[in-house]
Amino acid sequence: MLESGSVRVVNPATEEEISEIQTPSGEDLDATVDRARAGLLEWRGFAGLDRAELFHDLARNLRDHSEELAEIMTQEGGKPYIENHDEVGWTAACFDYYGEIARDSVGYLPAPIEPQQLALVIKEPVGVVACIVPWNYPLLLAAWKVAPALAAGNSVILKPSEETPLATRRMIELMEDLPDGVLQGVYGAGGVGDALVRHPGVDMVAFTGSQATGQKVAHVAADRLIRTNLELGGKDSFIICDDVDIEIAAQGAVWAACLNAGQVCTSSERLYVMSKVADDFVEASRSFVESLNIGDPMDRSTDIGPMINASGREKVERHVGEALEKGAKLVAGGERYGERGFFYKPTVLTGVTPSMTVMRDETFGPVVPVVEVGSLDEAIEQANAAPYGLGANVYTQDFEKMLKCMRELRAGTVWINDPLTDNDAAPFGGQKGSGIGRELGREGLEAFQESKHVHIDPKVEKKEWWYPYGKDDDPGQRTM
Repeated sequence: MLESGSVRVVNPATEEEISEIQTPSGEDLDATVDRARAGLLEWRGFAGLDRAELFHDLARNLRDHSEELAEIMTQEGGKPYIENHDEVGWTAACFDYYGEIARDSVGYLPAPIEPQQLALVIKEPVGVVACIVPWNYPLLLAAWKVAPALAAGNSVILKPSEETPLATRRMIELMEDLPDGVLQGVYGAGGVGDALVRHPGVDMVAFTGSQATGQKVAHVAADRLIRTNLELGGKDSFIICDDVDIEIAAQGAVWAACLNAGQVCTSSERLYVMSKVADDFVEASRSFVESLNIGDPMDRSTDIGPMINASGREKVERHVGEALEKGAKLVAGGERYGERGFFYKPTVLTGVTPSMTVMRDETFGPVVPVVEVGSLDEAIEQANAAPYGLGANVYTQDFEKMLKCMRELRAGTVWINDPLTDNDAAPFGGQKGSGIGRELGREGLEAFQESKHVHIDPKVEKKEWWYPYGKDDDPGQRTM
C-alpha cells in the first residue's frame, strides 16, 4: 500500500537541499484518479476551437513566466539557465502546435461499401493518461506527452522525476484555466510511478526513462491490457565524413555530446570519424572542450553545469575508467571539477572499441568517444550495431552520402548537418531497444486517440446476403 511521505530536492550545483515535496498515499492517488475521471467528462466535450484558444493562452502564460520557470529548473536540475530558458519556449511552442492540429484531427470519412451508406472514423480520447517523465528536460518532455494527450480530449496525471518536481508543479499551477481534474501532478519516486501504472482508473501510460524501467512499465501495462507509449533512451551515433569543415564538425559534435552535461536521451555517445580527418577532428574537439566554461548554471556564461546527482557522475566515471583500463586514450577531461556539486569535465576519448561499456551502454554524461573508420559503410555498420535506435547524426556535404545514411541508419531520427534539432510537427521516437510509439507530429496526437468506426445505412431493409442461403443462390451475385 502506498504511504504518504516526502522527497528532498537537492541543487546539484551545491549539493544543498532547496525544498521538500509531499508524496501521495494510496488514498490520495485514488482521489487524484477520481478527479481525473470526473474532469474527463467535461473536457472531452470541448469544441476544437475552444480547446485551441485555451492552449494558446496556456502557451502565452508559460512564456510570460519563462524566467521564473528557468530559474527553478536550473536550481533543481543543474542545466544551465540559458538552456532552461530555451526549454520554456519550446514547451510553449508544443502547446501552440497541438492546439492547432487538434482542431481538424477528429476523424475522417472512408469510402462506403454501398452508395447509400455513410462510413465515419471518429477519433476519441483514450481516457485517463498517466505521463511519467524524467529530470533532464522536465517541462519539455512533459509537454510532448501532456499537450497531445490533452488536445485529444484526455485527462492527464503527470508524475515528474523525484529529482526535479518543482518546475513541473509550478507549470501545473500556471495551467489553472484547464477544467478541474484535467491536469494534475503526483510526486515521488518509483513507488508512486508503479502505483500509478497499476491503478485501475488509469487507461494509458506514456513513459520516458531507462530501458529497464520501461520494460517494467510495459509488463504491468500488458497485464492490464492498457496502451503504452515508451521512449527508452539511446546510444546515438554521429558520423563525420571527410568532406566537411572539421572545426565546425568538432564543435557541433561536442555540443551534441555535451549538451546538458551529456544528459540528453539523444546525446551523441559514439562518434565515427573518417580516417583522413580523424587526427584533425580529435585535436579540434580537444581544443573546443577545453575552452568551455564549467560552473554555476545560473551564470549566463556557463556552458556546462553539474550532472544531476552523485550516482549519475559515478556511472560516467565507471564507463571512462573501464575504457582507459582496456586501452583507450584520454585526450581531454576525465575527472571531476570543483570542490562541491556533481561536476564532471567534458571528456574526449580515442582508441575505444565496441566491447567497451562506454560504447555499448548509455553513459548519459559529457563524454566524446571517437572511433576512426575507413569508410562510410564501416561507420554505418558500427552505428547500427548498438541495441538502441533513437537518433543518429551525420556531417557530410555529399548528397549521395546523405541519401545513403537516410536509408541505412536504423534510428527514429536522422539529423544531417544540424544535430539534435527537434520539430513539433515531426514524429520523435526510437527503433529497436529505444522504445515503442512516437511523440510529436500527428503521430503524437494519434497515440492518445482511440479510433471508432461508425457504419450507417439510412434504410432498414433485408439484405440479400442474410439467411436463408438456399440451394439455388448464386454466390457470384452476393455483394459480401
